[in-house]
Amino acid sequence: MRVGKGRGRTPRRAVLPIDPDSEVHQGNPQGRVPSRHRIEWTLVVTIGLAGAAGSLCRYAVATMVSSTATGFPWSTFWVNVVGSALIGLILVLLLEKFPGARLARPLIVTGFLGGFTTFSTYVVDADLLVRTGDVATATLYIVASVVVGIAAVVGGIVLARVIIRLEHRLNEQME
Repeated sequence: MRVGKGRGRTPRRAVLPIDPDSEVHQGNPQGRVPSRHRIEWTLVVTIGLAGAAGSLCRYAVATMVSSTATGFPWSTFWVNVVGSALIGLILVLLLEKFPGARLARPLIVTGFLGGFTTFSTYVVDADLLVRTGDVATATLYIVASVVVGIAAVVGGIVLARVIIRLEHRLNEQME
């Protein structure tokens, strides 16, 4: 991506952050990744192991929650809704209560909850419903998953903010 195009100015490359929370060195005309953004293999392995654990939990839920006679993929639906709510809740709590916990967010949210939730199974389930001629259920599943998933994230965020406010009130009352 080029920025700064204009007369008499030398175009320079924009350096985009790898992580939206990180600072990026702006005076980097060669577009090299600053050393602080190089891959940390321990972090990659940690995220991978947490993702594997999340995937195993998703599999366990899928074996416990069966689809109904209507064919609605309840296990995938509920895994994604619960995962979305947890992402909203945990991200706010981590960012506001534990901002120094550098590994917590990639471990819990990117790794575990990223492995627990599943967009790929959601798409496969919708495709199977369409292929078997159950377009109405497929449409309901697609729309409900998105709408309820977004509502779950918002609900998780709201719950986290309520928890933080309650904690502040309790701390004020104890002082």
